Amino acid sequence: MGVRVQREDFDLGAELAALRTGRTDIGALVSFTGLVRDNAGGQPVTAMELEHYPAMTAKALESIEAEAHGRWSLQASLILHRFGPLAPGDQIMMVATASAHRAAAFEAAEFLM
Repeated sequence: MGVRVQREDFDLGAELAALRTGRTDIGALVSFTGLVRDNAGGQPVTAMELEHYPAMTAKALESIEAEAHGRWSLQASLILHRFGPLAPGDQIMMVATASAHRAAAFEAAEFLM
């Protein structure tokens, strides 16, 4: 299980590789990556600033992740969310779930999103 809240961008491929390294019990690895759009409600977006309260943010995301592990049979999971200044096209967040079976991985990933 893992939760990270960070200013820095992330490498989706590296994150997924790390999640499954050394694991042979994973039959499905599902991920979702959220991106900054260039519009919201028909209005142009040129930049956005995501703020957070570190202690509350991590605790809330850890609780959501723990609930997912309670509801689905997961071998691993990751919630990664960025903060700070972001521009259209930037990655905002990702979730990844690993399970022996695809149904649990897909359902848990949707829940984490």
